[in-house]
Amino acid sequence: MDINYELYKVFYHVATTLSFSEASKKLYISQSAVSQSIKALEGKLSQTLFIRSTKKVRLTAEGEILLRHIEPAISLIRRGESRLLDSSSTGGQIQIAASDTICRYFLVPYIERFHQAFPSVHIKVINATSIQCVELLKNGQADFIVVNHPNAYLNHLWSIRSIKQFRDVFIANQSFAHLKDRTLSLAELSEYPLLMLNKNSTTSEFLHSLFQQHALELVPEAELSSNDLLIDLARIGLGIAFVPDYCLPEQSETLFIVNTKETLPDRELALVYNDKLPTSPAVTEFLNYFEP
Repeated sequence: MDINYELYKVFYHVATTLSFSEASKKLYISQSAVSQSIKALEGKLSQTLFIRSTKKVRLTAEGEILLRHIEPAISLIRRGESRLLDSSSTGGQIQIAASDTICRYFLVPYIERFHQAFPSVHIKVINATSIQCVELLKNGQADFIVVNHPNAYLNHLWSIRSIKQFRDVFIANQSFAHLKDRTLSLAELSEYPLLMLNKNSTTSEFLHSLFQQHALELVPEAELSSNDLLIDLARIGLGIAFVPDYCLPEQSETLFIVNTKETLPDRELALVYNDKLPTSPAVTEFLNYFEP
């Protein structure tokens, strides 16, 4: 049944005020137009919605049923309108997806700066691996993502902006102190217990690819989901951890970097978003923080 939304809106105002005249004032239309709209709606529904008298208007049982369904719908529409009005004045919400490590060691200062500038904007941060973040962007669950790059899962149609270079390093504690003044090949390193991120990560793919390029098999001692946990386990001597250099403790008496003969390629943090879709003013403001 195709019924004009305007008829339901008139019904809502009459039903909530129980007055044709009050409804006409709220809708900025004549009382006659209100009456005609209610008659039209009753005709389309084949139901009497109001009991009219000279002094007051009452809902019929059918009218009460309709109001229970119309009221939440009107409320949702109003909420959506309010959200749009908020976003047009740099309000609303932004949705960012990034890994725990990228959030903690890179994004937090930007989020803090943005929140101070635009406190009315709700910031939703979704923690996921760089691979999972791509799916979130693809499904429209994130306005933009910050991920490790290279990333084979990224769509070349998206806007990909490099925002930070970093290098991965191997770290160990004093249990491996005999390695401090040495430079090890990857083949030699593979003889030691290696700690790394699990397979559902670009970092794992990167390290496995690096070992394959040198015809080496990589069999880690442990595969975990958190770089912070890798650092903690390296700190207690469980093995040699492979982590991004930007998340290393600034000062550590227990940990040191294990030098490698092979130069590990630089990687990047990339800001990725779909520039074919319109972005809200809030998202645009946040993206501007990463302009070169």
